[in-house]
Amino acid sequence: MARITLDHLAHAYRPDPQGPQDYALKEINHVWTQGGAYALLGPSGCGKTTLLNIISGLVRPTRGRILFDDRDVTDLPTEARNIAQVFQFPVVYDTMSVRENLAFPLKNRHVPRDRTAARVEEIARLLDLSSVLDRKASNLTADMKQKISLGRGLVRPDVAAILFDEPLTVIDPHLKWQLRSTLKEIHRALDITMIYVTHDQTEALTFADRVVVMHDGAVVQTGTPDELFERPAHTFVGHFIGSPGMNVLPCRVEGATAFVENNAIALKQAYPGLPQNQRIELGIRPEFLQLQPKGTGVPVHVRRIDDIGRARIARVDLAGRAIAASVPEGVLIAGDEASIAFDARHIHIYADGHLVPGQPTGAHV
Repeated sequence: MARITLDHLAHAYRPDPQGPQDYALKEINHVWTQGGAYALLGPSGCGKTTLLNIISGLVRPTRGRILFDDRDVTDLPTEARNIAQVFQFPVVYDTMSVRENLAFPLKNRHVPRDRTAARVEEIARLLDLSSVLDRKASNLTADMKQKISLGRGLVRPDVAAILFDEPLTVIDPHLKWQLRSTLKEIHRALDITMIYVTHDQTEALTFADRVVVMHDGAVVQTGTPDELFERPAHTFVGHFIGSPGMNVLPCRVEGATAFVENNAIALKQAYPGLPQNQRIELGIRPEFLQLQPKGTGVPVHVRRIDDIGRARIARVDLAGRAIAASVPEGVLIAGDEASIAFDARHIHIYADGHLVPGQPTGAHV
């Protein structure tokens, strides 16, 4: 088990990168503490698999170092890093029994038979595989085979880290929640550093203690699920986390008031000295934006109201821009004209996509 440090790490697939636009992975400085559960979250092509392959030793970074504890492993091959990797598609030996599959990594390392048998039984219990230990893997379903693949990654008690590359993609949706819960229980039981790559926010937020959100080859925010939801450091995080995602509206800001077109919106903080040459935007999640009858707030045009079971979400136009707002219990809207009310405590201001810290009102000049 290890603390993993990414030290000025960057990678380009072309041999002569000239600038940031040439890097598939832009410079990262980051530390994963021993025993943590982490997720790399982002859309396809954002650099998360490249980063995972650098950690595992399949790719050597163009710049920077990777340390396991204080040991520089940048130039070490995969087999010398003592990591386990679980891939998108199950890696099992169909001609072997489940027991033999789980024991294989230990057998290769000449672990004594009694210790191997005990560890296989322990992992089988954690993954609910005890009843099929002596069955051939070829006769099992895809989700059971992925459990075996997970078990092969977990069976070695001395691994520095376990890397998961979209491990639930081939699993039926109704089984994904169960396997995510199982992984969380295993992490608590075994105290192993786990890094989980996914494009699915639900998988990331339910598995990880801390989530690394990536966009266009860069890490745009690292935080707990609550931090990512409550205070997105970048508009991409606001869009990507949450369903629906955060509303982002172009605006201008004067002191503690934002203006979307000619609509004034009160802020809890002031923003003096905002850069004049950058894109200024207001961000607010639909949960903190409430639909109201016409004439009681900022005017909007109602396109439709969706009932999603736990809540109602209004799709409205504000100054020609489509946004989402919550519909409070008991609120009825006649026609397509209505208003929205902003919860100032949950409004964020961004400059060129990056969160701008405000000042308490009265503290600015």
